[in-house]
Order: sequence, then structure tokens, then C-alpha cells
Amino acid sequence: MAYLNKIQVMADNAPYRLPPFPALRAFHAAARHERLADAAAELGITESAVSHQIRKLEDFVQQRLFDRRGNGRELTPVGERFFAGLDPAFVQLAEATREVMGKAQDVGVSITVSPSLAVLWLIPRLAEFEQAHPDVRLNLVTTSQLVDLRRDRIDLAIRYGGGRWPGVEAELLMSELAMPVCSPTYFGDGSVTDPQSAILNARLITSSYYTDEWEEWARARRLKLPESNRLRFDTYEQATEATVQGLGISLGRKPMVDGRIANGSLIAPFGLSAESATKYYLCHAAGSELSAMAKHTARWLKETAASIT
Repeated sequence: MAYLNKIQVMADNAPYRLPPFPALRAFHAAARHERLADAAAELGITESAVSHQIRKLEDFVQQRLFDRRGNGRELTPVGERFFAGLDPAFVQLAEATREVMGKAQDVGVSITVSPSLAVLWLIPRLAEFEQAHPDVRLNLVTTSQLVDLRRDRIDLAIRYGGGRWPGVEAELLMSELAMPVCSPTYFGDGSVTDPQSAILNARLITSSYYTDEWEEWARARRLKLPESNRLRFDTYEQATEATVQGLGISLGRKPMVDGRIANGSLIAPFGLSAESATKYYLCHAAGSELSAMAKHTARWLKETAASIT
């Protein structure tokens, strides 16, 4: 008992009473993303592990830090104050780590990109990048959220939108073409002579990221859509995989479906495509000077994008 009391006294007199660092990291990542899936991808753990760490932190501080909102979570007022205090500390930790690592960090190039574009476009081409630049260590930060490039010391970003973001210099990387795609056998022999009839009798596949994509596509072509018979997925890559498996027809987006069309797992049965108003831009923090390695990476990305458009 005397030994336990001694431990308690030491704990009470400790200069810092901190929660476990994994719990802090999970909270910090989840607070910066609307979805636990993005926080889990950033940390390299599962969504359930993120939830578990957040619960541990809430038990430690004896406060609720998040409220559930549909499929996501939002910070409570207490959580917002906690995040506002923690975020500068995480920035300082990252800066201190980079300073200690010194030149070992110089050969690394960090790039943020959406999970869909990473899985369907960039990662299949990484072998080509490594062959062209074997001395560059590419650090991918996959997230659907806008990252503060200056604060998080991100060298490059591929962003999807109109090309204007505060504190960011953006250069057009590639346009996007949208067109219906399906498996080669979805419409029998693959040929479609009447798009309207085919659409009305098909199951439409979409993702929560592009909620009104079919309506916009059909409106532009004065086509009617089926009132039901839809299959929705959380991510675009899930919707694409379901289309490959023959579960329906989805709106494929070039360049993300280029690889699937090239290998024959998807076809464009109508041959109808239209350029989207939003495009992909290569970005970096405004006023920042890119390292030589980052410049090489940016040049490779632009050359690769130009070769497939």
C-alpha cells in the first residue's frame, strides 16, 4: 500500500499530465477531417482503431469531444477548444522533428491527393516515377480534405476544382471527361443503339462524392433517368469497382478510368463524353520555393498528365 501511495504522489506531482499520444494523434487527425475514413487513412490504421483512441481520450479528459452527424462527426464546443490548443503543438512537433532529421528530409517530396485519384491514377504510375527518379522519396498524403500546404509543409497538391484557393498557386494539370461506363458484358455484346432505353433499364451506380452527377449528365443530353434502381457507394473507387463487377453503369471520369478502359475491364457503351467545368490543378503554397526534387516531381506529373489527355 505504501508503494502504491508513493506512485500516486509521483503522478500527482508530475510536471505534465498528458493522455496517451496515440489518442491525441487520432483526435487531431479526426478533427481535421469530416470522415473517420480519411483520418484512418492518414494514420495508417482502421476506422475502429481511430474511434477507440478517441473514446480513450474522451474518458481521459472526461468530456465529449465529438458529436455524430450522419455518417461523420463534428467537434463539440469543448472539442473545438481542445483542437485549437493542440494544433499549434502538433505543428511545433513536426517542425522540431524536421529540424532533427536535417538533410535526411531533403530527398523527400510530399504530395497530397484525393484517395480516388491516388488509387485509380497516381499509384498505378508510381513504378514509372521511381524509374525516372530513383533518388526521390515520394510521400503520399491521401485525403479528400483541403490541406493547409504551408502549415503542414506539403510540397505539392493535386486539387480538383475551379483553380482558385487562398494562399495557393495553382497550374492546370489536366481536364476531366465524364462518360457512362460499364463492364463489357453488361449490355450483352456491349453495343448500345438507343442510349435512352439503355439508361432507363440500367442500374445507375454513383458515389456520395458526386451526388448529382447522373442528373447533370442527363440534363445536358435531355435524357430521362430511372426513378429508382440505383446503387450508391461512399467512395468513387468503390463505385468503379462495382461497375467493373457488372453491378450497374456509372459515370466514369477520365483520367481515373483510363487504366480500366485500357485493360478492357470497362467500356464506354455510348461513346458520349463531356468536359467537366472542374479540372485538376497542380498546386503549391503561394510564395514558397520548391526544392529541386519537388520541381522534378512536378515536371513528371505534368508530363504524365499531358501524355494521356
